[in-house]
Amino acid sequence: MTLPDQRVCALFISDLHLQPAHPRTTEAFFDFLARHAAGAQQLYLLGDLFEYWAGDDDSSDPYHQSIISALRRVSDGGTAIYWIAGNRDFLVGSDFAAAAGLSLLPEIHVTEIAGQRIVLLHGDAQCTEDTGYMTFRAQVRQPAWQQQFVAMPLAQRKAIIAGMRENSRKEQSGKSYEIMDVTQAAIAQVFADTGCRLMIHGHTHRPALHQVDGTRRYVLPDWEPEATPPRGGWIAIDASGAIRRHSLDGSIID
Repeated sequence: MTLPDQRVCALFISDLHLQPAHPRTTEAFFDFLARHAAGAQQLYLLGDLFEYWAGDDDSSDPYHQSIISALRRVSDGGTAIYWIAGNRDFLVGSDFAAAAGLSLLPEIHVTEIAGQRIVLLHGDAQCTEDTGYMTFRAQVRQPAWQQQFVAMPLAQRKAIIAGMRENSRKEQSGKSYEIMDVTQAAIAQVFADTGCRLMIHGHTHRPALHQVDGTRRYVLPDWEPEATPPRGGWIAIDASGAIRRHSLDGSIID
C-alpha cells in the first residue's frame, strides 16, 4: 500500500539513464511523474536522469522535449523539482533548468524535510578507490573544460561522448564492484563536513540502507523495467518524517 499523495513531502530518484532505446524506462518515468511526483511537495533528481547529456543546445531533440515537458507539467502543478548532476548528465545547465521548471543544486546539498536534516548527492565523487575515474572526473568538472567542450559542434560532442561511453564499458568490465562503490572514508567525510546523520544518494546501482556509527545512508536503485526482475523505485518522506523505499510498482519495500 502506497502513501496518500497529499502526505508526501519529498520523493527521490536517480539513475534512470533515460534514452530513446529504452522506451519502457521512459514510460515508467512518465507514470511515476503523473501518479506520484505530481502529488508531492518536492521531487529530487539525484543524477543520471539521462544516459548522457551533450549540452543544453540538445534540448530541442524531440525525445528530450518529451522529458522536459513532462517535468514542466509537474513543476507547473506545484511540485518543486531539484536537480543534482550525475556522472552522465553533469552538462545540464540553466537553459534546461528553466525549460523544465527545476532548480539546480550543488554536488553536495543539505536540506531539511519534515524535521529530517539530510545530505543529498549523486555519489560518484565518493568512489575514491576508482582512481582512473576520479582523474577523469576532476578534468571534466572543470569549468574551462566544459566551456571548451560545449563550444564544439553538437554532432562532434555526441561522437566524443559515444567513444567515452564505450571506453567506460570496457574499463568497468575489469573493475570489481568494490572499486566502483563508494568508500566508507569518503562517506564519513561527507557526514563530518555537513554535520548530517542522514544521507541519500545514487550512482552505485546497489540499493540499500546502510547504518554505521549512528548514521543512515540510503542508496537509490537504477531503473530498468525490462530486467529480470525489474529494477527501479524511489524513496519517499512523508509529513511525519518517515522514510520509505518504494519499488518500481509503487509498493513499499520498508
